[in-house]
Amino acid sequence: MDLKTIRSVAKERMAGYCRVCPICDGKACAGEVPGMGGTGTGSAFRHNLTDLAAVRLNLRTIHSVTDPDTSGEYFGHLLQTPIMAAPMTGVSYNMGGAMSEEEFTLAITQGARSAGSLGWTGDGADPTMFDAGLKAIAGAGGYGVAIIKPRAQDEIIARIRRAEAAGAVAVGVDVDGAGLVTMALKGQPVGPKSVQELREIIGSTTLPFIIKGIMTPDEAELAVDAGAGTIVVSNHGGRVLDHVPGAAAVLPAIARRVGNRVTILADGGVRSGVDVLKLLALGAHGVLVGRPLSVGAMGGGAEGVAWLIRQMTAELRQAMILTGCPSIGQAGGNLLFQ
Repeated sequence: MDLKTIRSVAKERMAGYCRVCPICDGKACAGEVPGMGGTGTGSAFRHNLTDLAAVRLNLRTIHSVTDPDTSGEYFGHLLQTPIMAAPMTGVSYNMGGAMSEEEFTLAITQGARSAGSLGWTGDGADPTMFDAGLKAIAGAGGYGVAIIKPRAQDEIIARIRRAEAAGAVAVGVDVDGAGLVTMALKGQPVGPKSVQELREIIGSTTLPFIIKGIMTPDEAELAVDAGAGTIVVSNHGGRVLDHVPGAAAVLPAIARRVGNRVTILADGGVRSGVDVLKLLALGAHGVLVGRPLSVGAMGGGAEGVAWLIRQMTAELRQAMILTGCPSIGQAGGNLLFQ
């Protein structure tokens, strides 16, 4: 397994839906939703990359950090890497359908687990997509996270019950899915959630609960007040609202507001282990990777997903050595060139 092979196979299998560009920056696929692009002009997708690219690291090599620790505890499990697979659905209308939804989610969950990570599964316009994710989680011994769209309260709670039965280690709602074009096209009603509604949902389960799609400090505060144990700073891959900043731009302010009260994950524009270290230094406790791992799954199945996570983790480890960072828990603002 190597990157060239993964990309070559994925490009053939995703033809017409994803170009598998040398640099995955959202320029060629702007407006392609459904598809792999960003909504409208695609600027929100691109800002994830440009805002992250603008962050610079301090090179330090006079120290004793030779074997940095990339492991961390998430949802009660010790992972070997802070890099997790983001929830993705809609293989048929976003990626070309060369794999079934079930095959794709199995590749994500099993590949992530073999790389010492966690695969997250999603919810989509076709309700069977959520079931495919739960089947994958159950097949991975419950080693997965189930994310649910902001549907009606009873619909969400019913899906939480099914996630519990599948043995998921955590559940959550991606509140930023409130305006998804694909959901509207398929007649699946979604919408914003009030703090009281979130409290009701979170109170319905004993599993660790995640609110994904936080982009402002005030909404981070509201998510914590609602009882979330984890938030994901994310603009939904730039797929819901045009002309919003990237995750890296808003992360520091969010981390300053709630970083000592909740686990913060960041999602958007991660293409290397160096990108991972940047987000950790900006205040995240871990990261999610989406589009690159969709290419890994389509181009190499579970092995392709695992290969990419291991590669990014190796790059992270090297970046930690070259910045003098002994562990991911000690990645802070001192690593950043200000």
